[in-house]
Order: sequence, then C-alpha cells, then structure tokens
Amino acid sequence: MEFLFAAPALPLDEAGKYVAGAYVVFMVLLVVYVAIMAAKLQRIERDLREVAAIAEERKAAPGREAEEAAPRV
Repeated sequence: MEFLFAAPALPLDEAGKYVAGAYVVFMVLLVVYVAIMAAKLQRIERDLREVAAIAEERKAAPGREAEEAAPRV
C-alpha cells in the first residue's frame, strides 16, 4: 500500500499541461456563462423599459383604461 503513495499519479512535467488545460476550459466556460447572463440581462432590461412605457401611457390617459376594461356591446 505504501508503494501507491510513493509516486505521483502523473510525472510533474506532464501534470502541468493538464492543470493549464483545466484552467483554460474553466475560463472559457466562465466567459460563456457571463455572456449568456449579459444577454439575459439586456432582454430583461428591454422588457422592463417596455412595461414602464406602458405604465406611463396608462398613467397619462386614466380615462382610457376604464374604456378598455368595459365590455363593448
């Protein structure tokens, strides 16, 4: 059992390549995640501006809201 702990799993000169590769993959995934979150944030902000504009229109014309809510005969 002592023999298993005596030698590293990979030689240290090869392990560095894998560690660097893992960091590169992690950074790429992180950048992709941030880009996706930024796109979602832009979409949410655009939707929020549209909702705010609709609210302002309804506030500016209070009589119109009652007309829209009343059923037409």
